[in-house]
Amino acid sequence: MNTHIRKLILLPFLILLIACNAPAGNENTVVSIKTTLGDIKIQLYDSTPIHRDNFIKLVKSNTYDGITFHRVIKEFMIQAGDPKTRKGLTREALDTLDSYTLPSELTSQYFHKRGSFAAAREGNDVNPLMRSSGTQFYIVQGVKYTEDELQMAEQRINSNIKQAMFNKLVKETSDSVLTTGQILTPGELQEKASIKMFQYLADSKDFRIPEDQRAVYKSIGGVPRLDGNYTVFGEVLEGMEIVDKIADVPTDNSDKPITDIKIINVKIVKK
Repeated sequence: MNTHIRKLILLPFLILLIACNAPAGNENTVVSIKTTLGDIKIQLYDSTPIHRDNFIKLVKSNTYDGITFHRVIKEFMIQAGDPKTRKGLTREALDTLDSYTLPSELTSQYFHKRGSFAAAREGNDVNPLMRSSGTQFYIVQGVKYTEDELQMAEQRINSNIKQAMFNKLVKETSDSVLTTGQILTPGELQEKASIKMFQYLADSKDFRIPEDQRAVYKSIGGVPRLDGNYTVFGEVLEGMEIVDKIADVPTDNSDKPITDIKIINVKIVKK
């Protein structure tokens, strides 16, 4: 067999070999959260890159090592991410939701099913753009829903969406008026924002939970009323039994565990 023919035969095999051994690309980063009750493995979504990269930066700087789960509500979620919890202060004294924030990365693709990993934030009244806390996160435990309960959740979601939009329009109107040098009363600002709100309502349809997501909420559970309001940027791969353990601990009147549940460390295990 001459050399030219041999090369032609071997070429496809070389291409195949290279393809099989090439990097898989930008795979989702996986982190391990080691707690005093066990380990939780989280996959971070590549399609929420701002939150993903911010969380990776905090993990690499050991921001979460030694902090506690400062807010725990059974059948709802467990929350951590406040660096001040190392000091053992009361929950009211350690909110860092406004220490620095990230733009929301809301997407209908990711919703609050059981095991979802999401960013905490301040409420719509002071945070109309729904910006996320730079450090605080929560993991959804949730409950299973019936169809009637999902319809009630949809009503709450739509109410939240409309209120958030109105708050945003009020802020935009106020900012616009300031640039012109006009002075308007709060009532006049609300009236101008209301005109824009009426147009928004006329052009928009109410949100409805998609059928595939309804099936998930009925089968494994979650917290659908949070959808469209908080950025979900990952999910639990392993360790939901640890999430359940943490959610089951006794808490005080401010939802803080009576006995601290600490994060020993957070490590990147796959990237």
